[in-house]
Amino acid sequence: MEFFLLVIIALFSGVIGSVVGLGGGVILVPATLFIGNNLGYIPNITPQSVVGLSVIMMIFIGLSSTLSYMKSKTVDYKSGLIFFIGSIPGTMMGAWINKGLDLPSFNLYFGIWLIILSFILFVRDKLKPISWFVDNGIKREFIEPDGTKQVYGYPIWFAILLTFIVGLTSGLFGIGGGSLLVPAMLLLFQFPPHVAVATSMFMVFLTSLANSASHIYLGNVPWIYTLPVIIGAYIGAKIGASLNKKMKSETLVIALRIILLLLGIRSILDGLF
Repeated sequence: MEFFLLVIIALFSGVIGSVVGLGGGVILVPATLFIGNNLGYIPNITPQSVVGLSVIMMIFIGLSSTLSYMKSKTVDYKSGLIFFIGSIPGTMMGAWINKGLDLPSFNLYFGIWLIILSFILFVRDKLKPISWFVDNGIKREFIEPDGTKQVYGYPIWFAILLTFIVGLTSGLFGIGGGSLLVPAMLLLFQFPPHVAVATSMFMVFLTSLANSASHIYLGNVPWIYTLPVIIGAYIGAKIGASLNKKMKSETLVIALRIILLLLGIRSILDGLF
């Protein structure tokens, strides 16, 4: 039963993570903790093991999505590698902090973080792009299918600092860094939306490789549950990447805002009571 449930959860995580560029952990982590601890379908599941499971899943979500986005030529590889440099020490530190958290503490902090992410998604449409980062950093260009040229950019030092924080939250909570990175890429670095999502998933793939190495070393990966999660996530990410090309990502973001808010409130209540 638990294997079937994990396939379904991973499938939805892959779809949502790939469409919006989040990575999928924001769905997998709270859902797995719920069916494991509240419903009792996964015995002995811990915050450490569910985070380990999530980072393994995100390798395949990131890989599946990146392969799909490569065909549409929307991945900015150079930016993705720069972002990856900053995320490596962050993921290692996050994994180290995670090992000291018990379940109530993890639920409390994770719930607070989900509400913060929900707030970011709520206000990002109301904020105006800031040109300072483009004007004072390296500039990149993207040619839209209709021939329109989009110019975006960022100071390398700021990008590395930002992705260190992204990596820290990824290692700590087992979620993709796109929840922070995509809004920053859109509002601060002025990435074209589809380039932001595609590059974020490329960075999720790279970061998850480093992240999983840390959690494997710490013994956090429940290997028996990885296969159903990998299968569901890989298929879901393929579906999500296909949907991203056909629909406006904001359609899903609206629902995701409310889902993250509700999951965050529930996680905080579980942590407190």
